[in-house]
Amino acid sequence: MTDAVVVGSGPNGLAAALTLARAGLRVEVFEAHERVGGGLRTEALLDSEVLHDICAAVHPMTPVSPFMRSLGLEAHGVALLHSPAAYGHPLQGRPAALAWRDLDATCAELGPDGRRWRRLMLPLMQRSADVVDLMLSTQRTPPNPTALALLATRLPAHALRAGGDLRAEAARAILTGVAAHGIGRLPSPASAAVALLLGHLARTTGWPVPQGGSGAVAAVMAQQIERLGGRIHTGVRVNSLNDLPTRRLTLLDVSPRELARIAPLPAGYLRALSRYRYGPGAAKADFLVEGAIPWTDPRLSHAATIHLGGTHGTAQELAHAETVTARGLSVRHPYIIVVDPAAADPARAVRGRRPVWAYAHVPHGDPRDPLPTIRAALEAHAPGFTDTVIAERGMSPAQLGAYNANYVGGDIASGAMTLWQTLARPPVPRRNPYRTPLPGTWLCSSATPPGPSVHGMCGYYAARAALATWPEADRTASGHPLEG
Repeated sequence: MTDAVVVGSGPNGLAAALTLARAGLRVEVFEAHERVGGGLRTEALLDSEVLHDICAAVHPMTPVSPFMRSLGLEAHGVALLHSPAAYGHPLQGRPAALAWRDLDATCAELGPDGRRWRRLMLPLMQRSADVVDLMLSTQRTPPNPTALALLATRLPAHALRAGGDLRAEAARAILTGVAAHGIGRLPSPASAAVALLLGHLARTTGWPVPQGGSGAVAAVMAQQIERLGGRIHTGVRVNSLNDLPTRRLTLLDVSPRELARIAPLPAGYLRALSRYRYGPGAAKADFLVEGAIPWTDPRLSHAATIHLGGTHGTAQELAHAETVTARGLSVRHPYIIVVDPAAADPARAVRGRRPVWAYAHVPHGDPRDPLPTIRAALEAHAPGFTDTVIAERGMSPAQLGAYNANYVGGDIASGAMTLWQTLARPPVPRRNPYRTPLPGTWLCSSATPPGPSVHGMCGYYAARAALATWPEADRTASGHPLEG
């Protein structure tokens, strides 16, 4: 018999396991893949020396997450590295828009909109801790009044109009490009919240790339779990909770659909889970290229993250590129995120060969190969890109869903990012969103608050809730993660 079992070793599963292990519990982790990490895996995919991130590549939430800060990544040899510009946005026929890490540098390039950009971002930057605290809180946490006031004065304009009250195309495009990270309707309250959160972080803690790739972060968590006596089993697919060792606590880093598949849940709870909606799919492309990406505007090489939106890249074009309805996503031209990790971590380029990571928003479960679409979009803004490609691999939403059961239909957010599902993840009739009707069984995936991204807080909060039922737990170790 063990104290606790965690199913799934994504960042939330590992966060849950480590939180339990820090409290003195004997923990075992079961992972279907041959390697731990879930969305945090890095492999020599197309070349034996060049490392590609298979899922997540850039981590704006990692440096601000209380749980992730508790890992001491740099002390374990994993620095969070930054490119000079957090992100860039090419505009056809005109200079690219760049979000430099320095606020003054960004404002200087936005002309008359520089003052509006400063008024939008500076107060958020000054009270960043309050804003992050609100965004990473649980449904039961009293809202931070300072952050609520800041967002209340900014959200409406950006929820109703792409680019809000910004006037210059460059400013409108770099804000709308960030809003589109929310993988949902543009504009909307949910996308506006994403834009304000990630937009201001670009100028505080940044959008870093983990040194050596995302898998290095998972490796640090796994090492700490094992150092505390935990055991990690890989290559073990759990088809039923009855397959697991005898234990007192079970934490599941799985999607609601996977939870329904492996757990004997009562009918009422199953009906509630059936109301959970999954969002559009992501289609992934990996390229091994020779030399730098030949951007039309060479300054884009200063940014590790690039947003591509249609032919011209304007905010209006982005807002009309994708239509989200009850039937799903209709795409006129896909929004694409391109990541050039070597722009932040030059060691990722080996003998002139570098990894290029990209994904596009496409309909849920789309089986089509995304390579032609993504390659063509890159070619439009970086003529000659195709000639630099040595090798490539595409993954459709259907293939992403097969690779990771949490990415249902390619939904990397583990649930549609609507306003309702942002506030109620998952929509179950329980006051505690992590606790299931099964004794000692808790859900700890991105389908619970505070939702997707690499912050580990879903797993941490679920483990804290589980520890509250464990009288023998070490209360010091199970306190706030910075005290653990």
